Amino acid sequence: DVYADRRVPQSLREDAVLWGECISGALYWNDFQNLAKTCGFLDPRLMKDSVITVENRKLESKLGRIKFFSATYRLWKLDGLESHCEDYGQAVIYKGTCPLSPDKFELDGHHAIEKGKVFPVCGNTWKMLHDTRFKKHFEFIGNFDTHYGIDAGCGTVIPYSSAKEAAAAGGCC
Repeated sequence: DVYADRRVPQSLREDAVLWGECISGALYWNDFQNLAKTCGFLDPRLMKDSVITVENRKLESKLGRIKFFSATYRLWKLDGLESHCEDYGQAVIYKGTCPLSPDKFELDGHHAIEKGKVFPVCGNTWKMLHDTRFKKHFEFIGNFDTHYGIDAGCGTVIPYSSAKEAAAAGGCC
């Protein structure tokens, strides 16, 4: 699908040439994320993306600074998914049994799980593998008994600047 780094103005969305080029209908990427979550797909996973270039000066001048991307997402509608990646100390081991993926399983753009290697995962990733057709291809380590906070490995960190300052100082008080 085609996404933009900002909302495309109505005047550009109605431009027949831009529509024909498949860019004026681009959805703002964060609107897509919010729509997906509203529809019950709480943790959209980006599989791959690439920049879409507009190699036409006349069209580029109409578009201004809007950047366009082609992106493929994997969406999961599973009970118990959380809005963010939470750390429960879990991990998986890929068995190498998915067709066409004997050495590595790619769940999304930042989860490439090598065969036989213990791979730490957040609670959502654990559910995406455990509660779906992929279960038979993995060994699962851990459960949901202990919560360790947000999984920083998934791109979200605690928003409080005081938490960052305390970590940098190396002390608890």
